[in-house]
Amino acid sequence: MTATVSGEARIRGKLGRSLSVGLVGMSGHLVDVEAHLANGVPGFVIVGLPDASLAEARDRVRAAMSCSGLRLPQRRITVNLAPASLPKRGSVFDVSIAVAILAAGLVVDPERAATTVCLGELGLDGRVHPVRGVLPAVSAAMASGPARIIVPEQNAAEARLVPGAEIIGVNSLLEVAARLGADVEPPAPEAVAPPGAPVARPAHRAPDLADVVGQHEARHALEIAAAGGHHLFMVGAPGTGKTMLAQRLSTILPDLNDEHAVEVTAIHSLAGTLDASAGLIRRPPFQSPHHTATAAALVGGGSGLPRPGAVSLAHRGILFLDEVPEFAGRVLQTLRQPIEAGELTIHRSGGVARYPARFQLVMAANPCPCGKALDDCGCTSLVQRRYFSRLSGPLLDRVDLHCHVSPTGIGTLHGTGGESSAAVAQRVAEARRAAAERLRGTEWTLNSQVPGSWLRERWAADPKILQPLHNAISLGHISMRAADRVARVAWTMADLAGRVSPGREEIDAALAMRSVGSMR
Repeated sequence: MTATVSGEARIRGKLGRSLSVGLVGMSGHLVDVEAHLANGVPGFVIVGLPDASLAEARDRVRAAMSCSGLRLPQRRITVNLAPASLPKRGSVFDVSIAVAILAAGLVVDPERAATTVCLGELGLDGRVHPVRGVLPAVSAAMASGPARIIVPEQNAAEARLVPGAEIIGVNSLLEVAARLGADVEPPAPEAVAPPGAPVARPAHRAPDLADVVGQHEARHALEIAAAGGHHLFMVGAPGTGKTMLAQRLSTILPDLNDEHAVEVTAIHSLAGTLDASAGLIRRPPFQSPHHTATAAALVGGGSGLPRPGAVSLAHRGILFLDEVPEFAGRVLQTLRQPIEAGELTIHRSGGVARYPARFQLVMAANPCPCGKALDDCGCTSLVQRRYFSRLSGPLLDRVDLHCHVSPTGIGTLHGTGGESSAAVAQRVAEARRAAAERLRGTEWTLNSQVPGSWLRERWAADPKILQPLHNAISLGHISMRAADRVARVAWTMADLAGRVSPGREEIDAALAMRSVGSMR
């Protein structure tokens, strides 16, 4: 069915508006989409700092309107995306551009179109295709006021994760027009094939810390890391369970609260890795990039406005670097800023993007390039030092816990594992509650987040308790930054033990876990 308007209406209808959202990093900005119809040679121009994919929207919109029976006005069409100073990219503006043109031609209700946020990419046949970043876009739209938001049907479940929004899921441009008051017949709902017989799949057994046999020292380090949010470095021969331990760290971490779950879900929405049918991401994410990963893959990047990398996808979770000496040294150095700041600021010619990146870093390495046990190793000390040379001192100085993972004895081959993840997770939760209670009224909730200056001002410890720490600083074995990290780990150990404050035992144990010389 073709929607037409009278000549008088075309004269009156010269300017139409709709709304959309432009994302710069994780920040969403409401964009006013204006379409102006002018007399003259027919043409279609998009202004307002569009990128190449957005400039191609004119061809997608023209074809989609034609296939939907919505006649494109034979006028000079100028579409402006305001504010013009904001970089805009992607195909998310297609639907809003089409709606603004329809509103200018009075095909849809101009007032309703001007107060509706439209997100989605148009296919040449008029279908509305899903886009990335719907969750942060809807959150930004809600923060700006409008509550009616049109999204692709495939993104509707994701959009409804934002409370309070009126979400309208659509499959085609014709359906959008009908929703906005056009005198068109709404398309019939697409037929859905009946579900077939369920396919039997083997039950997936979740990883559990009980799977780890032996490795009591490494398990203890893992528990401390989980309780205080500390970074961990494990060194040991192949097959000793380093990867197995790292994969089970997330099983002893508590669920994300509502605020953190929305943050994490929004990042994965922007990256296109979100399964919206599962709802908000409640479990801490686990990212394990390959050692051939580039700096852009690790911290984010790309042409134009940068995309989030593995460190942002690991936000509020774990970033695991297996065989860490195999990573390029330049790539590893990019981790220093997010480890300290908890966020990434990436500058590109297309703009500046900020992504949250507060993660727990877990690194694993063999003791030498050959990967054999130390007794059978033929590598010289020079070869071993060269192997670890990519791990700079400043990077290792930011890692709180260093653990040697020894080979297990033959007696443990048929033995049972240790405590389950559920039992350890309960102790971790109790320790985190103790830390949160102590830090009430501050901006921190974990020991790893507390600045050293704050600890020194409020911890009037007996000088005898801190004597090992003072000696290590005097001898140059550790830096002041490392000393602060030792104190944080000691507080976490005290929380796990149910003590009011750390004693000499916790200081000695935390200091011992800073030693890396014996691992090389």
